[in-house]
Order: sequence, then C-alpha cells, then structure tokens
Amino acid sequence: MVNLGDVFPNFSADTTVGPIKFHDWLGDSWGILFSHPADFTPVCTTELARVVQLYPEFAKRGVKVIALSCDSVETHKKWLNDIKMYAGYSMEGFPYPLIADEDRKLATTLQMIDQDEKDSQGIPLTARAVFIIDAKKRMRLSILYPATTGRNFDEILRVIDSLQLTDKHRVATPVDWKPQEHVMVQPTVSDEEVKTLFPQLTIVALPSGKNYIRRTPQP
Repeated sequence: MVNLGDVFPNFSADTTVGPIKFHDWLGDSWGILFSHPADFTPVCTTELARVVQLYPEFAKRGVKVIALSCDSVETHKKWLNDIKMYAGYSMEGFPYPLIADEDRKLATTLQMIDQDEKDSQGIPLTARAVFIIDAKKRMRLSILYPATTGRNFDEILRVIDSLQLTDKHRVATPVDWKPQEHVMVQPTVSDEEVKTLFPQLTIVALPSGKNYIRRTPQP
C-alpha cells in the first residue's frame, strides 16, 4: 500500500500512447492517476468525458492526467470516440492516455480492486481510485470510490489548488474552501511570525478563549 508522502511506484505500462515508464512520463509535473471499472460503461464514460472537459484546467496547474482500467489498449482506443462525443470534444486525438492493466497487476499493487464488481468471467474489476502525485513523485492524496459512485472532478481540481497553495504558504484551507476565499494560518506559525507573514489576520473569538482560528486572505 502506498501511504501519503511515499514516493509513488515507478511502474511500466502499455497505454493508448504506447509504452510508458510512469516517472519518466510524469517528468517534473504533478500527476493524477485514476482508475475506472470498465470501458464502454455509462458512469465511466461520464467521468472520462468530464476529465476531457477539465483537462485545460489541470494543464494550467501543471498536472498531467492518466486513466487506468483492466481493458486492453485496443478496447481503450475503440472507446475514445464515445468519450469525445459525450464530452463535446471535437479536436484531433485524445488529451490524456489510458493504461491497459489486463492482468490487474498494477490494480492489485495499488489496491484498486472492487471485490463487489466483477467482469463476465467473475474476476473483480478496478474500483474508482484517484491518486494525486506531486512533482517530487510523492503521493499527496488518495480516494477510493466504489464502482457505483461516480467521482466529482471539480472537487479533485479544488484539492489540487489547496495542495499547491499550502505547499507555498504556511496556511491550511478550511471546510468547503474555494480559491480566493480566506484560509487558516497553520498552528505552527507563532504569534510573532504571524504579524509579519499575515498582516491582515483576523482571530475568531471562541467560547474557550483560545485563539486558534486565525483567518487571513488567500496569499
């Protein structure tokens, strides 16, 4: 199992753009690896189409995207036109690659298997996993959804904004935060430091009398 902060495995895989070595493909970029149960299925088509629509937003943040299922490269390629049509995408090619993991080796290593969702041979399929990897190849977030629940990729984009912001500044993002909203100063910032780092600080008065909710405009 890969834990938060671990270096993500550097696997080799066949994809719709040819063989890749994951770390080489990622380069100096951030990355999202997400799995889906099967090609030519309804929820998966909506998900991959939504990623096509959001792809410019991921690219703007320096994030590469790659998908994975237990289908073959040939099956992936046949499915791409359906995804493009559903996404309303008319450009040539496809904006991101799909990994073929027919032997489920990668899905098993990364614990992506959904035991309740099986193919026609009764073999478990991949669940809806999401991994966010930073430019140092460290895993920064993982989410695992069952096959019956489609993901919210706007939320995944929001998480990336939070991760990249909090890497640069000593802040944390509160519940339901969106870019440009106020953030919280991290508890590790001393009262002396905060005067210099966050001059527009607001302290929320609490019944406990403790001054731990320190809000500031987004840096």
